[in-house]
Amino acid sequence: MAEEQKQLLEQIKPLLDSKDESALRQLLAEYRESEIAEVVEIVDKEERRMVFDVLDREVSAEVLEKVNEATRAILFDLLHDHELRALILELGLDDAADLLAELPEDECHDLLSSISPAKATQIRKLMSYSEDSAGGIMDPVLISVSQDATVAQAVNKIRAAEIDEDFYSVFVIDDRGKFIGDVRIRILLTACETKKIKELLEEDTISVNADADQEEVRNIFSKNDLIVAPVLDKDQRLIGRITADRIIEVAEEEAAEDIFTMAGTDPDEQDNFSAIHAARIRMTWLIPCLLGTAVTALVMTFFHGYNKIIYATAVAFVPMIAAISGNAGLQTSAIVVSGLATGHLAALKFSQVFSREVRIALLVALACGILGGIICSILLVTKPYNAEIQLSRLVFAFGTAMFSAIMVATTLGLALPFLFKKIGIDPAISSGPLVTTANDSISVAIYLSLAIMLGSL
Repeated sequence: MAEEQKQLLEQIKPLLDSKDESALRQLLAEYRESEIAEVVEIVDKEERRMVFDVLDREVSAEVLEKVNEATRAILFDLLHDHELRALILELGLDDAADLLAELPEDECHDLLSSISPAKATQIRKLMSYSEDSAGGIMDPVLISVSQDATVAQAVNKIRAAEIDEDFYSVFVIDDRGKFIGDVRIRILLTACETKKIKELLEEDTISVNADADQEEVRNIFSKNDLIVAPVLDKDQRLIGRITADRIIEVAEEEAAEDIFTMAGTDPDEQDNFSAIHAARIRMTWLIPCLLGTAVTALVMTFFHGYNKIIYATAVAFVPMIAAISGNAGLQTSAIVVSGLATGHLAALKFSQVFSREVRIALLVALACGILGGIICSILLVTKPYNAEIQLSRLVFAFGTAMFSAIMVATTLGLALPFLFKKIGIDPAISSGPLVTTANDSISVAIYLSLAIMLGSL
């Protein structure tokens, strides 16, 4: 727990216990909304109610937006309809749309019906976009001017805009509302008032399409060091903007999602406090793993009848083969998935990635094959063994199998993310239980085949 959060929790607890609302209000006024949100996630239901009772409406709205989805779901039930409506109205249109999307459809409809038709229409339009698209994360509040406007007219439009947003540029559109370019605020403030906007226009402004995936938008911001980017519809009309602070949130969401997926679980698990809900999500990933390990067991059973003496000795080294090759595959897939997620050009070209990873895999497989063979020989020599077994052949089978299994695992870890991306599935899925489970069966089959074949010669 962060020191500031711990300090606030230690100060707030006695006030919550004594129900001293006056002192609580005074204490919370000294902290940021993000810090209050962290404490709200920890305290119980009754204490959350008390916190929201003493906060100003504007601060309450920010806290509601910043808490995690699981806590927010509880707050939705805790707050009265008129309170929730007032907090929604305090938020920007993009944040309001995000929160309303988490409500049941009937509650969302009732809240939208209770606010002004103009604002409700804007929120509904935002909600029509996928939550993971540029349209879903954009802010529709912006300032735009015609290319024929003067600097004075543009500055007056900024002064007349009663909005609390930070602006970095004024967007320029033509008579049909199509985006042309932008003019930075700094340029406007230093230019002659009578100068035409079209004379200051930057026409090479980077824009994003409303249907673009938020991961793609994040990569565009990262590669071009953007502070803000205009969002255009399919007809190139200006409909919103995305700022760097929103992209930071997107980057955190995408990173967390990939981590959860690679671990074989789901970000939805954090959005619900129910143990049953969490267990159900995890089991959707673990059941395929269970079936995969059953295949591995079937492979081992298949080889059991060939040469029981060799099998009994060789099977002791199966966990080593499966673990090392599995981890080697996961290393490769993690690198590939990370490259695909960040949109690096080198990571998007399969032939280039293949050339690099295969060379690395050859070195790793050779080293692990030799070291594994040495360990195998030491263990076999120091323990009694059946005289019918040719130790040199078993050691050679182990080293060769280790080498082969790592190469196969690396190939899976390399190819599966590219395959999944091509067919429209999150590549991170391929680097979790899928690679591990598939590799176990393949590596064990390779090892036992070589061990029994060479040991029987």
